[in-house]
Amino acid sequence: MKRVIYFILALFALCSTIANAALLNINPETVEAEAWTILDPQSGQVIAEHNSHVQRAPASLTKMMVAYIALKEIQAGHLNKNDVLTATPVVNVVQWDESQMYLKEGEQITVDHLLAGLIVMSANDAAVTLAEKISGGLPQFIDRMNKEAKALGMNDTHFQNPAGITMPDHYSSASDLARLGRALVQETPDYLNYSKQTSFSYNNHFHKATNILLKQDPTVDGMKTGFTKAAGYNLALTANRPSGLHNVPDRRLIVVVMGTKSGLKRAEVAHKLMNLAYTYSRNEVAIKDKQLVAELPVIKSTLKMFKVETKKPQIITTSLFDPAQTIDLNTFDQPHQRIMLNTGSLVQTIEPLQQTQTQMNIEVNEKLLTAPLTQVMKLVTVNVYQNNQLINTIDIEDDVNIEEANVFERFLFWIKSIFGLFSADAGAVKTYPLSQ
Repeated sequence: MKRVIYFILALFALCSTIANAALLNINPETVEAEAWTILDPQSGQVIAEHNSHVQRAPASLTKMMVAYIALKEIQAGHLNKNDVLTATPVVNVVQWDESQMYLKEGEQITVDHLLAGLIVMSANDAAVTLAEKISGGLPQFIDRMNKEAKALGMNDTHFQNPAGITMPDHYSSASDLARLGRALVQETPDYLNYSKQTSFSYNNHFHKATNILLKQDPTVDGMKTGFTKAAGYNLALTANRPSGLHNVPDRRLIVVVMGTKSGLKRAEVAHKLMNLAYTYSRNEVAIKDKQLVAELPVIKSTLKMFKVETKKPQIITTSLFDPAQTIDLNTFDQPHQRIMLNTGSLVQTIEPLQQTQTQMNIEVNEKLLTAPLTQVMKLVTVNVYQNNQLINTIDIEDDVNIEEANVFERFLFWIKSIFGLFSADAGAVKTYPLSQ
């Protein structure tokens, strides 16, 4: 009996591994970082990762959350970039050896300059000044940070300060920080107008951006660097490049590396992971805009069938590399943007695959809809497979508003049902094939 149980558990573990398989199988021993992840924010898919849910000191990558909250406050009209703030005694909590704008108590500064100081200079006094302005005090703002993290699904994260100072209960993960990066570029894209700045000066204090890739790669437009002795050298990196997709002009990727050995190494590793992902994965339109996916029978209403249609195109990310092969990151040649394998007498260039083997299965979550009904519902789930491995799950939601038929209309339905006037397939769920 025990053997059967062990077999079932092993089979379950194997199925879980297959279901969550990365698109690119990169040997983590060839990546000089303690933890890392590559995320496609359009599809939400993880292209590759290692130790991505391990809780680590985020250092100044913490300030991405401060910027996210501040920019949301601006969007909500609670704050304005041109607002002039007066520095309070809170700036005195910043120690002399911390990154800062050297704000003095009583000094006036705009929110715009504070955001630039926060993101480009990684200024701790900018972080605490914004925190106090937004929430009235640091404890209240830290509570807001943790609530925002929970709302974003950052389950490996807990914040204890807004600056990124090393503390026992201040931690995050590569996966969570990539998730935060996705929220920044999709919900508060003005962040990139700051993070792509190569330098910033304030009151004769000049600071060159520590994200050295901003000057090396014109497609890179942020996001944040961080360093403490406990954290090592961290980098959240993003770039925007042409996708090759019709009506989808650009493709963005987010890479987070944590615990590298130097500022140069974090840039090298993150850039190589990003370039590899751009070369050997691509985005495809899985479901077209306003595509009919299914029809669900409706009872107690004049509406007989409810049509489930997509509200926007659904993007998936697919692999362009042999899934059976493990990638040695050291074999990726940056100038040629290709994996180059030394086979002894010659060097073999591995070109990206031209075709992807993908299939989509439709699962209807409701057998029928009963009027009256007014709510947002997940009506259909589309599971996307590549090489028989689940790579993405797309939930298709709809705001369902169905009115109940009146008494006379319901009486007519009853008469029709008696005389068998319904068609043979009435009341059956209908699904429609999805093709790319």
